[in-house]
Amino acid sequence: MTEFAIVQTGGKQYKVQRGELVDVEHLDAEVGGKVELTDVRFVSNEDNVAIGTPTLEGARVVAEVQEQHRGPKIVVFKYKAKTRYRKKTGHRQSYTRLLIQDIVS
Repeated sequence: MTEFAIVQTGGKQYKVQRGELVDVEHLDAEVGGKVELTDVRFVSNEDNVAIGTPTLEGARVVAEVQEQHRGPKIVVFKYKAKTRYRKKTGHRQSYTRLLIQDIVS
């Protein structure tokens, strides 16, 4: 069994392991910089499990920012029949790619 943690950032929860690349919602950090995720919900080590209520005190995940990038464009098309109503817009989400370096519990 490997060590992993569940962290929350950007309103979403991610299961992370050491050495793993994770795309999370955009974080204000420079490429090559360090980021600490302190909203840790769950940590599992080799022999014990810690569950937060809702977060674990003193637990954090240290990660390095690999890149800032944007996802694919999503087309949003609104249409109402028989009323000549059409509206086309798009959206591209910004992401931050993190390399998980350490899980401190």
